[in-house]
Amino acid sequence: MSMKNNIKEILNSFKRTTDEVFTLEQLKTRLNDPRPMIIKYGVDVTAPQLHIGHAVNLWMMRKLQEYGHKVIFLIGDFTTRIGDPTGESQLRPLFKQEEIEKNAKEFIKQVSMVLLTDPAVFEVRRNSEWMDSMPTGKFVSLLSMITHSRLISRDMFQRRIQTGSEIYMHEMIYPIIQGYDSVALKSDITIIGTDQLFNEMIGRFYQEKFGQSPQIIITTKITPGIDGKEKQRKSLDNYIGLGHSPRDKFGRAMRIPDRLLMEYFEVYTDLDEAQIKEIGENISTNPMECKYRLAETIVKRYHGKKIAQEKRNWFVRTFSQKKVPKDIPTVSIKNSNCTVFDLLRQCYDPFKKSNSELRRLIQQGAVSIDGNKECDSNTNVSIGNQAILKVGKRTWFRVVLQTKE
Repeated sequence: MSMKNNIKEILNSFKRTTDEVFTLEQLKTRLNDPRPMIIKYGVDVTAPQLHIGHAVNLWMMRKLQEYGHKVIFLIGDFTTRIGDPTGESQLRPLFKQEEIEKNAKEFIKQVSMVLLTDPAVFEVRRNSEWMDSMPTGKFVSLLSMITHSRLISRDMFQRRIQTGSEIYMHEMIYPIIQGYDSVALKSDITIIGTDQLFNEMIGRFYQEKFGQSPQIIITTKITPGIDGKEKQRKSLDNYIGLGHSPRDKFGRAMRIPDRLLMEYFEVYTDLDEAQIKEIGENISTNPMECKYRLAETIVKRYHGKKIAQEKRNWFVRTFSQKKVPKDIPTVSIKNSNCTVFDLLRQCYDPFKKSNSELRRLIQQGAVSIDGNKECDSNTNVSIGNQAILKVGKRTWFRVVLQTKE
């Protein structure tokens, strides 16, 4: 494939998921250059929960890797200790070093589901490499290059000012440090969500100050979460996580509102335009089949065709045909007479579900025993030789009475 066709193929593949490019002409020029680009991908390792929204950026980086460009996965271990105020209405809690190290390992594991990890096109760095040893005088010189009015123009700072909330100085300097990361890595391009645009524009600014070519910035489209409301966030549980099991990915995709199906096909799948157009023509007559197709396609992208088909078959048997799955865990209990709460407690690891979470599930009507809904934690139940305990829509336990020796 010629260089010209390479560029056309890359730009076409980016079209569906790109919001803005700073700048498009600069991108075209750089793609014409035979030198590999350095792609900066920086994350603060606060909570290792990447979702398919983050993966939009990763798949675009993967495309560039396939043409020989290199992703530098920048672990923001220094900036994690500061806290990015992006989207925050109050001071973010600080993280201990051991938490940062643990989260960093999980991040690398999750990005490896998408990115190529060959050292020729993938490298892991940490911004503590240059920030921990930076002399105070050099840091002060960084501060002297930028004005207070520019920093305070950030939308989240303006919101805090309007509500009378405090802004701490270490939050003010966060964009400066993230911006300098681009200088330290000699970043050619970064692919981000729109919420990081301010920080990365600061990166372009500093690169020019240090005599470097300013990095290209591509911002990507952000969709509502699977609840059809706010963008995907762990705190709202409205996301499809890279770390979710194939079954959970499939089940979460089935919760997406019909009105968002086409948007999800365009942004989160690798189906070509002709296939998506065909789906769009059938969506009004058979939205459920389109939803099955979306869920299967998402699972296939991360886990392969065979597993995706297995999860579709499982979902059809379990929900459409209302059958109890065969592969549910078995829990042995000693006493056939116990409360609903005690039964649930014996099924769940205490580190995964707290007592208050279990009681809340029962009160919300999410628990049933042999098809009978139980809403009172203190209700006494009697288990025969075995019973089927269902929690929520996709969790079952086969409860069996432990035989006496």
